[in-house]
Amino acid sequence: MQQEITELLPGLRKFAYSLTGSVADADDLLQNTVERLLTRERPDDVDLTKWAFRICRNVWIDECRARKVRREAANQPELTDGLVTNGEHQTTKEIEWNRVDSAMSQLSEDQRQIISLVAIQGMPYKTVAEILDVPKGTVMSRLARARAALHEALSPATLRTDS
Repeated sequence: MQQEITELLPGLRKFAYSLTGSVADADDLLQNTVERLLTRERPDDVDLTKWAFRICRNVWIDECRARKVRREAANQPELTDGLVTNGEHQTTKEIEWNRVDSAMSQLSEDQRQIISLVAIQGMPYKTVAEILDVPKGTVMSRLARARAALHEALSPATLRTDS
């Protein structure tokens, strides 16, 4: 199983980055995902790839919930002694990456997951539907909306010009 996981790492890392938008957070998410894969017993009837991507998604959802709790606590000075820190940093300075990251961040969480799994990972709709536990038609409609939103965000007509 370790060899199979090793082969999945590049795809899982791309997926983690698409969810987090940060190289550092993606690496943390990938590490947590691999840890769970190695410490949990794999169900007999489950494809490793689908299981791994589902675990990655679930770990990210757990992290988002934890961040929300921490953020709410940070907004209550009586809980933090007035110390609020911002740990978010932009990791890439290339113009195209910034544009794509910005456009991706405007998508809903569902649409980002779909774009990542279908367009970046190249997974078939059926596999994505099983990973996300939604009908295939939902995958197709979310993907269409996500592609349209990305096209709109990245089209030259929406770029600002400095005059």
